[in-house]
Amino acid sequence: MAGTEVLMAGFGGQGMLLSGKLLAYAAMNEGMEVSWLPSYGPEMRGGTANVTVCISDKPVGSPYISRPMALLVMNQPSLEKFGPRVKPGGLIVVNSSLVPIEADRDDCTVIYIAANDLAKEAGTARAANLVMLGAYLGWSGVVDKKTAVKMIEKEFAKKAKFIPANKAAFEIGFAEGFKAKGGKR
Repeated sequence: MAGTEVLMAGFGGQGMLLSGKLLAYAAMNEGMEVSWLPSYGPEMRGGTANVTVCISDKPVGSPYISRPMALLVMNQPSLEKFGPRVKPGGLIVVNSSLVPIEADRDDCTVIYIAANDLAKEAGTARAANLVMLGAYLGWSGVVDKKTAVKMIEKEFAKKAKFIPANKAAFEIGFAEGFKAKGGKR
């Protein structure tokens, strides 16, 4: 692996900063170099929130990325703002539960995941972010699924009752992403 950059965006409270943290920790646990750069408005919930995660087998030169290889978006404003910035040949994962429009990119792979609906099926509507993270990892294989699951378990260790539903949401997303990739790496 040479390196990749992922931008995860949505409203505050949708869990994209947490998803970015889980991805960064998983990559670090696999010995990769990582940067994690959050950006959010002053609101407690409902304002804009995004995070950029850079993963590489070499030291990361800058945590700021204006043109990421992958974009995970939880809402329409994020798709409209960041969709045009994804590098040609990149990946855009769209939460189709909340985004009624399509990505206007024919030079990228676009995956539509009903993340909110799938999270409810998994047992917690609040885990749509983990469905999205799972979809990204199922498609990209940037980090091993087992490592990501370990990070979820570690993150929720003090709230153990939430672990099964959060892992289930991640697994559902992973399966969707893997299926979108054609079931192969």
